[in-house]
Amino acid sequence: MDLPKGAKLFESCPVYSQSYSIEKTNKGALISIMQTCPGCEHSYEWNSQSHVVSLIRGQELIYAAMPINGALAKTSPHLLPAHQRSSMARPDSRSTKKSMPEVWWRGPGTEAKIHTYTGNAMNTYTGPSYAPASIYILRLRSKDQDTRATVYLHEGSGTSWAFPQLPSDSRVHTLGVGMTSVTLSWAPSASLKRLHTQRSYDYCVLVNRKHNYRNLCAAQEGIRKEREKDKKREKKNKQRKVTVWPILKDWWWQQWDADTELRSPAALRDDYGHLQCACKGTESVCTVSELVPDTQYYFDVFLIDRLNGTSAAYTGTFAQTHEEARPAITPLREGELQWVTFRDGGSTSGEFFSFRPRGWQQSGLLTLQSCGSSEKINVTVSSKGKELSSQAVGENLAQIWLQGSPSYLIHLEKAGTAAPRQAATGVLKASVKMQASSTYHRQGIPSLPSTLQIKSFNRLRSCKSVTLAWMGTEERSLYCVYRQRLGKGGGKKGGTAPCLGPESRSDTERVLCKYFQELNPRRAVTTAVIGGLEPGVAYIFDVYLMRRWGIPIKYSSKTVRTRKEC
Repeated sequence: MDLPKGAKLFESCPVYSQSYSIEKTNKGALISIMQTCPGCEHSYEWNSQSHVVSLIRGQELIYAAMPINGALAKTSPHLLPAHQRSSMARPDSRSTKKSMPEVWWRGPGTEAKIHTYTGNAMNTYTGPSYAPASIYILRLRSKDQDTRATVYLHEGSGTSWAFPQLPSDSRVHTLGVGMTSVTLSWAPSASLKRLHTQRSYDYCVLVNRKHNYRNLCAAQEGIRKEREKDKKREKKNKQRKVTVWPILKDWWWQQWDADTELRSPAALRDDYGHLQCACKGTESVCTVSELVPDTQYYFDVFLIDRLNGTSAAYTGTFAQTHEEARPAITPLREGELQWVTFRDGGSTSGEFFSFRPRGWQQSGLLTLQSCGSSEKINVTVSSKGKELSSQAVGENLAQIWLQGSPSYLIHLEKAGTAAPRQAATGVLKASVKMQASSTYHRQGIPSLPSTLQIKSFNRLRSCKSVTLAWMGTEERSLYCVYRQRLGKGGGKKGGTAPCLGPESRSDTERVLCKYFQELNPRRAVTTAVIGGLEPGVAYIFDVYLMRRWGIPIKYSSKTVRTRKEC
């Protein structure tokens, strides 16, 4: 049989010294020659292109005779020269080859180990040829059942340029870290400086949350496994009632065919098109966006040679995005009165407070009252991320019963329903007063008076005294009366703001304080005679319901003028 020029193979079996049977096959531009020994049934395949050996699943030990100088990933290789009687042919171009276990070199001779490596990164060995050796043995042993390794061979002196060149500093640097983005940079490769090959190179930045990858092969395998997990989750969520066996059967054969088929350089180049690169191109700076705050990410940069189907990996890095700006939470003390002020032009997110009631009942009372005549405040109470109550607070007192949780989160914000005022930035626009207290001795919200109006009796009005009446509650409470002199002209009308309590009044304005209780709500009316007044003078009277739990309740102000003549 006539062989192509430069395709001189073994004329006889190196073990049994018998002649080979030769079979020649043409596959387009590829010439394949298969030699088979009839004695030991050893077979050897020669291709007109270079060898790419892939370790497929199920093969824990692979032996191959091939020229020295290769790069290996994810295996433990041992390269040994075996002293035999024949020499090996030199392939003159590149191709792919599926390796099978070989035993035919186990004849007379010695072996010497010249290189060994264990790991899951890319490894390169370059060395001189051994004169007495005619066969080089590459043993690949995988520690995992599902492992893929790729071996690239180059014969001759000088650089093969099959792999992209990495710079001396191959680390990936972090330029900036934000809440949802990270900016990376790395030194450019010398391969991009060659004009005749720079168009075939691309950087690819990959991002994941688990770990860095030392080579693109491992990254592709990790991405494939993540996609399989996502598909399984989708199937569980959909809960489709279909027959599992036909789908599993088809998937099994598809996976088996895909893993056992010969992979050419063109097929290797097609794999790169499926990579979801955060950045792709020739720029050595990349900003990865749309990240989750307060999360650690791992970043890998690969330089891919699309022409040769090879790649080189930079030393990856990791970074943790910044957490979201959390609002300050102010703890509320037991029974303490808290004033919350909203200013024009300030933050619209509102204010946050926390409260922990005392006692094993975990109950409390939250009372609020707005101090703006046209502004309303929205209050939202939640616990463990669950909203418990939400309502608008105006001039009238609002009471919220808290029960069943060890702690509560209170959020106050402006309702935004009122028309904007023409006020300068920083001017007081709305305020609310709030108080929280534990109520482990109570079963519910305290009752309020049926009305907050104050009544004066004209018949009982004199030059020096007036008689006032107001509604009380069935609970024993303290009521305090305050007065304010307006003068004879009565130029000032109205009264103090509804949200201002007795703590804002002077002690000289306090007239009297009395306790009152009536179990019948319809008859819960109390009166008070205010003396020591001047004739013909107008007075503003305010009554405050002083409660042990909750902020004081102010009745509507009442203006009364004493008689001039009696």
